[in-house]
Amino acid sequence: MKLKEFSYLLLLLVSFPVFGQLTISGQVTDVEGNPVPDAEMYIKELERLEITNNEGAFLIENLTAGTYTIVVFAYEFEIIEQDVTINGNTEFNPVMNPLKVQNLSEVVITQKRQEIFALKQLKKVDGTAIYAGKKNEVVLLDGITGNLAANNPRQIYSQVVGLNIYDNGDAGLQLNIGGRGLDPNRTANFNTRQNGYDISADVLGYPESYYTPPAEALEEIQVVRGAASLQYGTQFGGLVNFKFKQPNSSKKIEWTSRQTLGSYNLKTSFNSLSGTVGKFSYYTYFNYKEGNSFRPNSDYNSRNYFAHVGYQFSDKTKVTVETTFLNYLAKQPGGLTDAQFIEDPTFSNRERNWFDVDWKLFSVRIDHKFSSKTDFSLNVFGLDASRSALGFRTNRVSQPDDLEEPRELLIDNFQNWGAEARLLTRYKLGDTESALLIGSKIYRTDNDQRQGPGTSAANADFNFADDEFPNYERQSQFNFPNSNLAFFGENIFNISPKLTLTPGFRLEHIKTESIGSYKNIVLDLAGNPLLNEEVEDNREFDRTFLLLGLGATYKLNSSVEFYGNFSQNYRSVTFSDIRVVNPSFQVDENISDEDGFTADIGFRGRHKNVLSYDVSAFSLLYDNRLGEILKSETQTNALGEEVETGSIVRFRGNIGTAFMYGLESFANWSVKETFFSASDKLKLNYFMNLALTNSEYLSSEETNVEGNKVEFIPDVNLKTGLNFGYGNILGSLQYTYLSSQFTDATNALQDVNDNQRGIEGEIPAYDILDFSLSYVYKNWKLETGINNVLDNSYFTRRATGYPGPGIIPSEPRTFYATLQFKL
Repeated sequence: MKLKEFSYLLLLLVSFPVFGQLTISGQVTDVEGNPVPDAEMYIKELERLEITNNEGAFLIENLTAGTYTIVVFAYEFEIIEQDVTINGNTEFNPVMNPLKVQNLSEVVITQKRQEIFALKQLKKVDGTAIYAGKKNEVVLLDGITGNLAANNPRQIYSQVVGLNIYDNGDAGLQLNIGGRGLDPNRTANFNTRQNGYDISADVLGYPESYYTPPAEALEEIQVVRGAASLQYGTQFGGLVNFKFKQPNSSKKIEWTSRQTLGSYNLKTSFNSLSGTVGKFSYYTYFNYKEGNSFRPNSDYNSRNYFAHVGYQFSDKTKVTVETTFLNYLAKQPGGLTDAQFIEDPTFSNRERNWFDVDWKLFSVRIDHKFSSKTDFSLNVFGLDASRSALGFRTNRVSQPDDLEEPRELLIDNFQNWGAEARLLTRYKLGDTESALLIGSKIYRTDNDQRQGPGTSAANADFNFADDEFPNYERQSQFNFPNSNLAFFGENIFNISPKLTLTPGFRLEHIKTESIGSYKNIVLDLAGNPLLNEEVEDNREFDRTFLLLGLGATYKLNSSVEFYGNFSQNYRSVTFSDIRVVNPSFQVDENISDEDGFTADIGFRGRHKNVLSYDVSAFSLLYDNRLGEILKSETQTNALGEEVETGSIVRFRGNIGTAFMYGLESFANWSVKETFFSASDKLKLNYFMNLALTNSEYLSSEETNVEGNKVEFIPDVNLKTGLNFGYGNILGSLQYTYLSSQFTDATNALQDVNDNQRGIEGEIPAYDILDFSLSYVYKNWKLETGINNVLDNSYFTRRATGYPGPGIIPSEPRTFYATLQFKL
């Protein structure tokens, strides 16, 4: 689309006339006439949520004539669900009855709200964001019975369809999730945010997330698939947004303390304070973790601090300030070959490998209501962070660490800032209500990266040893200034009371620079330098492009919705990770950006309070897909010529065009509502999360790639289980199964007798069983469980760099216990 045509489209979207509106107003009271504050008023057809004020009063504006189903929820009251017909401004005064069973615990009340009222999908319009027509899931942390202290991703994301997860065994310090053929490594194929702002190292050039918020601090995790590319960035995976718990609005101070002990010396301490004093609100926590993992040469400790301060200037304006600090140090045992893993998955021959992360995040957000129908938000955020990797790594994974040789040291410093402004307005177009979102984001980074020799010692010394090892072969130093300016917009057109169309666009300008040099060192057989030169490598890459998308929903009735979307995607490749020399793989000097599209079509809904479901088909086209193949290694000789060394390495570059497609389904059946609906204290739910995926490389200029399956895609990805409980006792039993998957585009199979590498090959099929229980007594809560109940030996990744190279074994059977006190 030409820029002139785009301008006409934008003018058309923003020039719709605004018409009048209808309202529903009233007061929520109990049977004695007392107001009920903080009651939740939910309109099913519009997926709108309003909260009553301290007097129980509410006002829902900008409605059109028609009949709406309104659900009213408040703690310790029975839920009201009533149809209300609107022909003009309407008054609605619901009277709430107390729960028939007076001694229900907070656990039961909370669970009742989640089962009957809370949705598992995002609303069509939420604040200054539009989610209509998008494949999305919401993880409600209060409803999870699992190992939250260790951020166990299998249990936390059990109801998010099709995710492929790396197990790290590091108490959840890093999150590694992918899906639909996207590499899970550090969630780099998703746009990761907390409370709406970016948290990864560099959204454009190094979108890896070294920081993951603790699950104990979260209210929900929002996952929006590839169609999120228009609003949140161009990533193929979509959006993962960690939404923290909100300040307690009814207390000046609320204290929560959670202490956890587990297998392999796991110790965590989570302490939070929350409250509201007048117009001032706050939420803050400190989280400490330490442990050893199940292999030698592996231990970790981390400290994480977060503070949220809000001030409500008026009913229309609120300012929020947030800051996050994280520091962790981990000793890494390295990877294994296939033969080593089969013989003893607890083995380690790396004694000097360390990893250090220091993360500082800052955010200032302004939310303002220009009117009852127009919302504005401005989020200014920044990152000051570093990560340091130190150790011995070689593609001969079985080779013992030579304690006299230098360790390789990689240090990256990330400094970036951004600002994102959003304006959302609801307006009447004809006889229906529509909504327009427009926004802009500016993002600047100034990152630097250095690679060179570390000391030969075994401690965590992150200082370069240039004088001690002047002829170390892998040396480089680069600066990566990047800049990004984006404009985006989406508009919900309610074509009819049932049909909604949501077109959108994102106009991106990205400028990437690489300024620096690397050492070209050639040694003779005695280790003497034949060539030692510094090669400058300054590059600039400037591009502007337009992404388009369209979403649609069709409401069959108030409980069933059909949806579909099509969105273009784009993944920027910069030089930040290209110049790192890795003995396990080579990178194509001409590596370039990826592009393609994501499409979903499906239906979702609820049947009474018995069954909720979401079934969809998806397709994803990846052009210029980055991937890895096995190829003859090349090196530059003394004459500057590229020659083959005779060794085989993994080669990373634009492999070809890949197509992924499949079915994703989720269902949650309330066995209790089906057979035991009269029992308020009972909970019994069965869920099934199943993704069936196929893939193919449609074309490739590389040999032995075209027609192959795409890596990181298990044909079958199943998570299923029971959530059960009675009164204050809750439990979960979850089974996970993933079929085998390839790790490179050549579909290389592992050699079980391989005693050298372990870097290439399949990830064999594996299954895991997890069991958890919780019990609440007054202000106390006890959580306990067993992960990997069957004690299966398996692995989920073959690392080409840190924390490997080689196979990274997953944890055997582990236990945990958490004691919580809340005041």
